[in-house]
Amino acid sequence: MALRTAGSVLVVFLWSVAANTATKCGQQSQVIMPPTNAAEGQKTLTCSTTCTLTDNPNPTYNWYKNGQRLDEHISQQYSIHIYYSDIYSCAVKGYEDLLSPAVCVLGQNCFNVTYTHQSICAMKGSTVELPCTYQHPSYHVVSEPNWYIQEKCNEAPKMLSSVPEYAGRAEYLGTKEKDCTLRITDLRERDSAEYKFRFKTQYAEWGYSFPGTTLTVTDLEVKVSSSTEEKKRTLTCSTTCLLTDNPNPTYIWYKNGQHLHDPTSQQYSYNTLVVWRYSTDSYSCAVKDHEDFLTPTVCVYGQSCLNVTYTKRSICALKGSTVDITCTYRHPSWNNITEVSWFNKWESGVTTDLSQDPEYAGRVKYLPTTDKDSTLRITDLRESDSAEYKFRFTTTAVKWGYSFPGITLNVTDMQVKESPGTEEGKVTLTCSTTCTLTDNPTYIWYKNGQLLTNPNTQDNYLILDQVSSEDAGSYSCSVKGYENHRSPVTFVGEPKSLKNAVVGIIVVVLILILCLFGFMWFRKKASKSTTDTRDKRDTAENGERDSNPVYDNISGMAMTPTAAQRAITDEQDGVTYASIQHRNQEVPLDSTFPLSHPQKQDEDFQYATVKFNSPSAAQ
Repeated sequence: MALRTAGSVLVVFLWSVAANTATKCGQQSQVIMPPTNAAEGQKTLTCSTTCTLTDNPNPTYNWYKNGQRLDEHISQQYSIHIYYSDIYSCAVKGYEDLLSPAVCVLGQNCFNVTYTHQSICAMKGSTVELPCTYQHPSYHVVSEPNWYIQEKCNEAPKMLSSVPEYAGRAEYLGTKEKDCTLRITDLRERDSAEYKFRFKTQYAEWGYSFPGTTLTVTDLEVKVSSSTEEKKRTLTCSTTCLLTDNPNPTYIWYKNGQHLHDPTSQQYSYNTLVVWRYSTDSYSCAVKDHEDFLTPTVCVYGQSCLNVTYTKRSICALKGSTVDITCTYRHPSWNNITEVSWFNKWESGVTTDLSQDPEYAGRVKYLPTTDKDSTLRITDLRESDSAEYKFRFTTTAVKWGYSFPGITLNVTDMQVKESPGTEEGKVTLTCSTTCTLTDNPTYIWYKNGQLLTNPNTQDNYLILDQVSSEDAGSYSCSVKGYENHRSPVTFVGEPKSLKNAVVGIIVVVLILILCLFGFMWFRKKASKSTTDTRDKRDTAENGERDSNPVYDNISGMAMTPTAAQRAITDEQDGVTYASIQHRNQEVPLDSTFPLSHPQKQDEDFQYATVKFNSPSAAQ
């Protein structure tokens, strides 16, 4: 960045005994990198302009090293020892936001942080990204990349992760190499501040004296002014700064809560709208693609026009709890209310009253209201209840529309998350939810099912001594007023180790069981293989016996041990002979053939059959 004062440009010069550069007003200066004096290992930096500043001919200078201001050096020249990682810049006192370009003393790979935008203007309630890049010597390892917020010039910046208001809204999208982008969601006007990035390596750290990115959060506003026509008024939709991501936005206008749209004209897309002077209608505006962030309604004439105002834009509530969703509304005094309803579903202009929705049966109640406010109560909240809820009323003359954003309800459960603390030897437990609970609740902690009476807590954090055996146990949390809705327990210390040991034992047992099943399977397979081998051998033996035809063994026949039977059949022109003999008895004389081979000694009977299938076989 250059300092543009009286036509001058601020540049850092490197001076040595061998090099000296004079400058004239209007002549662009250059950075001179003379050879280093090896004996001294030093160089002299000079903060110079191309001409003498008219409004400050004898300025005081500020010097910066690795992004950190050097308070003890205010002269124009600054002598340094040379280190590869150091980068220097300077500024004229009173113009600290207008620094000279940073200069690497040696090489081109020194420390630096570059912000894409010096300033950003964003809509209230929207999401913004603050992009930046950084560099460091290749032999440095980044250990602590962090963003800081500086709300006031005379205050030291605060680490963003330590500011409770940013919990769940600030997210670091960068890496440990080059990218350092920050994202902030659900922007609030108090988020307007200067944001700076800082990182550390094992050898050095980048400071936070350098200007960062200034964020301005703006809200829309409708201003009513006179028109060129006497009976008309001009409405103007405006912001306090020019939106960075949409410098030429398309606008959206609402009348009595209903979106004004004319497909044949662009009259409703500009930031101005001309209306009838004595209209009792209410108007509001929004920027396209940011329809949820519209302005409060304004009355063109009087203060009793139609309007609905929700007390909150969003609510985060615990699963199982009860929530009240409230709004106020107004209408001209001569209009009477004929119907009121709450709804979270609308299609083609048709809304469904929650009191008639089966999903909310027995859980929805409209609390007694006046003609100015209405409250919807939902009990036994479920995660499926997360939705946008809107209020609608009808008078004898007009009906409030359904285009206006309502109240977004998010239903969350709780869980305890463990993370290392900022101090060595500490551990931090976080009672975590998917959204930030509304109304800043008080968190309650339990250890081994018992209430912790004097815990070391910060909001939804519980800080423990990691190495203390007294702190070991199971932890859970709840919110005051909903103590019955506790989070699942989380083990810390020895119980956690015991739990891991039990899990390990179970895993080992399962492995042993699998091994046993595997062994039994292989054994069964081996047994089957042995049986198949035996069967093949028996088949081979039977094949040998079959080489002497018409013989076979007969088993399983229940016959008298000493009896002999003979059967002759004429089927297929064949003769069949059969004999059964007791062991040690001779073969009957009428048996034509002997047994094929001796029987085993432990058998009680011997059997034989002879069969001729054709007359020729018997010959």
